[in-house]
Amino acid sequence: MSSETILAIMIIYFGILILISNFVSKKDNSNDAFFKANKNSKWYLVAFGMIGTALSGVTFISVPGEVGNPDFQFKYFQFVIGNAIGFIIIATILLPLYYRMNLTSIYSYIEQRLGLVSYKTAATIFLISRTIGSAFRLYLVVIVLQRFVFDDFEIPFAVTVLISLALIFAYTYRGGLKTIIITDTLQTFFLVSSVFLTIIFICNSLDLSFFDAFETVKESQYSKVFFFEDYLKGNYFWKQILGGIFVTIAMVGLDQDLMQKNLSCATIGEAQKNMFTFTGIFVIINIFFLSVGALLYLYAEKNGISVPMVDGVKRTDLLFPEIAFNHLTLFPAVVFLLGLTAATFATTDSALTALTTSFCVDFLGMDKESKKLDAENKNKKMVRTRHFVHVGFSLLMFLVIIIFNSLNDKSVVTMIFKVASYTYGPLLGLYAFGLFMKTKTVHDKLVPIVCVISPLICYLLAKNSALLFGNYVIDNELIIINGLITFIGLLFISKPATSQTQF
Repeated sequence: MSSETILAIMIIYFGILILISNFVSKKDNSNDAFFKANKNSKWYLVAFGMIGTALSGVTFISVPGEVGNPDFQFKYFQFVIGNAIGFIIIATILLPLYYRMNLTSIYSYIEQRLGLVSYKTAATIFLISRTIGSAFRLYLVVIVLQRFVFDDFEIPFAVTVLISLALIFAYTYRGGLKTIIITDTLQTFFLVSSVFLTIIFICNSLDLSFFDAFETVKESQYSKVFFFEDYLKGNYFWKQILGGIFVTIAMVGLDQDLMQKNLSCATIGEAQKNMFTFTGIFVIINIFFLSVGALLYLYAEKNGISVPMVDGVKRTDLLFPEIAFNHLTLFPAVVFLLGLTAATFATTDSALTALTTSFCVDFLGMDKESKKLDAENKNKKMVRTRHFVHVGFSLLMFLVIIIFNSLNDKSVVTMIFKVASYTYGPLLGLYAFGLFMKTKTVHDKLVPIVCVISPLICYLLAKNSALLFGNYVIDNELIIINGLITFIGLLFISKPATSQTQF
């Protein structure tokens, strides 16, 4: 598929998203629509759209790529099982809490439970982690677009990034969450369709029926799911299960991005239906992602295709785009492009909206200020301020991506991708303390110190785990350790709670 064709498809794609945005936000671009979609989102649209948010472009190309590693294969599905358990915990414990308190920002709970400094600390952790994580996810996919499209037009990498963020800004800045509920539903449709169609295309190329493909994948060297052999390794079953549970609780249940969509449903019952439905779809889609990975490697073996090399290093995450763009016909390539674009931008647009919401609510107090202003002043002052904040986070994400690219060091980039394990751990500890230590609160001003020390300790432990613990490798369970250290630190600075903070 030529670069011109890819570019034309992307222009049409984003043109549709911008048209949808203008239609949805034409009558209402208020802060209530931007932050909460006026609390009238349909639960089934939220459930389906959340798939696109949860499955980033990194998942789209990296999960299938990792299947070829003998130590990985289908081991990611162990983590997915943990994710599913985590989603159920969120639906039954955290969502009722958020709805009972009628929150716009979920970090407002920390303010009422532990204090103002703790609240600002929790919100800051989210802003840092989500900015870095979302920028990194967009960065990895922009690299793919740069390699297969924009290099042919001699467009610099920085311009490619700027264009990508400008397009996201164009369809999110007015309607925010109200727009994203609709656009993410469309993007998830493209994502899900691309996975199923890719399987069909590869099966046809391998002369396999759907059921033959299932048996072929099952009997291949890529299909091992459960790893019980060596608890020292990162792929060990219980490490993956526990890591999946707590990563989900922290990165979904304690994350403004994904929770903001849930809170846009009218009632707790609808929000829970959304979460349970989303969980089922999420598990099924990941099974198909892993199956795509096995089929890609089988296709590569049959056709003598090697894993692409970058700077002398095999890049398994480029195998999918390599086969889609250079070895399949035009239609499969278009399907892959739409899936990759949908997965990437459904994640980034949601994150950008959540970052804007968190800053406006948690640091500018817009939810409190709106009660003091009449409608005219609110539209005149607060909506304009929100637009400036949205621009600010778009530019911040641009700068972070440029820094990633300038580092050009795989080990550094890998470390950055693990930032979430370090930053969300303190959030896990803060919420655990608030929920389970009903008779205690904290010395509020000391909380930031605990939330900085805990990740530092975890970094040292992870860096030296093999030496300290007899070749034991800390993997996804790092977030549990981080949350536990934070929880213990909060106990050290705790004090008896007053009646107003016991909830």
